[in-house]
Amino acid sequence: MTDTTHTQPIPPGRAARQRSPEFRFAADALRGLRQDLFHGAFAYRPLPPTEPGGRFTRSASERVREYGAWAPHVAVAALAGLSMFVALMSTWTGGLFSLLCVLLAGAPVLLTLVRPVGAFWVSLAANTATLFLDGGSSGESPWLPGGFLAHLAVVTVVAMRTRPRTAAWMWLLTAVYGFFAYGLFDWSDDFGHGSDLGPMLLLAGVTLLTVAIRQTLRQARREVSVHQTVTAHERSRRTLLEERTTIARELHDVVAHHMSVVAIQAEAAPYRVENPPPELEKAFATIRENAVAALTELRRVLGVVRAQDHEAPDAPQPTLADLDALLANVREAGLDVTKTVTGAVRELPQGVELSAYRIVQEALSNTLRHAPGADARVEIGYVLGGLGLRVVNGAPPAPGLIKPSPGAGHGITGMRERVSMLNGEMTAAPTAEGGYEVAVFLPVPAAAPIEDEA
Repeated sequence: MTDTTHTQPIPPGRAARQRSPEFRFAADALRGLRQDLFHGAFAYRPLPPTEPGGRFTRSASERVREYGAWAPHVAVAALAGLSMFVALMSTWTGGLFSLLCVLLAGAPVLLTLVRPVGAFWVSLAANTATLFLDGGSSGESPWLPGGFLAHLAVVTVVAMRTRPRTAAWMWLLTAVYGFFAYGLFDWSDDFGHGSDLGPMLLLAGVTLLTVAIRQTLRQARREVSVHQTVTAHERSRRTLLEERTTIARELHDVVAHHMSVVAIQAEAAPYRVENPPPELEKAFATIRENAVAALTELRRVLGVVRAQDHEAPDAPQPTLADLDALLANVREAGLDVTKTVTGAVRELPQGVELSAYRIVQEALSNTLRHAPGADARVEIGYVLGGLGLRVVNGAPPAPGLIKPSPGAGHGITGMRERVSMLNGEMTAAPTAEGGYEVAVFLPVPAAAPIEDEA
């Protein structure tokens, strides 16, 4: 048995296109340089005013906040004025040369307000023109004092308005320009005499590094803020869906019970009447078939909302008649709770009874978690148009010792969903005494009153 290996030749054009990692890195670097400092360098990009309500003007008056939005523009203008003043003092001869130096020092700084990247190139060109006009009379190279301050201001403002990578390119090009300018415009015999290239690179490096770090941190905070906002939105949406799923599972059992009763009564009804007419038997048979079909579809549709580990409860869903047992349990947990019932007690629809029970249960659970040691009151009012619930707790005796609850904060959301499902109204807010109050009204049709509970 012989193994043969066939090597497929690489096309010549393809081999020519394969480059080394060093070449690709250099190509990417040059592409970034062209994108940052050459492509659209003189595009019109005016500096926008800052957003009102910033760190320094948040508590100021409206007029101060309005003027404070233009603080960056004032700061740039002040830098331009300072550069012009330094240029005037260092080159003052009373002639046209001093005026040109002043203009060449201030113009690039002011240009950063509208064309930031272009201002960097204008600063280098203006400094070259200043050196040419100076002719070595000042003995300083490659920057005169006014141009030194102006270029430092320009690279700082441009770095604040662009990405951190642009700051690195500006520092590198400043170094390259400084070496070439020093070789061209240094008329002294002693190398290094009067050179301010070292101080320029040091100050520019420190300034640009600080600005780049600040820009990076700001971008990171912005991304974290966006991520937190999206996460909070998704968490809220997931919480809402979980609560609706829980309510759907509970109501499924309630509705399924009623549909089963309808089917059984429709099947037994013809036997309660002696010699029922065929039309009546057919009508009851149709009612039973529709009830069974509706029950089957209900179980099929709502069965998808059950969790994989969810088991149907063996006992009936709780009602307001089971509220005393709930209160006894929370009293054993250490909550001093009292119940007050007003109005004519009557039997309500099972969905309303279940929702009312769950609302009281969740409100008392929140009291145990968030206000341990406080007392609570449960008020139930049977009125003509519906059912009123009010659960209020007092202030905790030691609020400073309460630890944050590890819960997911689903309680209020679940209560609101139950109330919204029944077209009711709900308010939940802290009380003036330091406690918390949940007030709910569930509209139900009026029914005949039954005997009051003992």
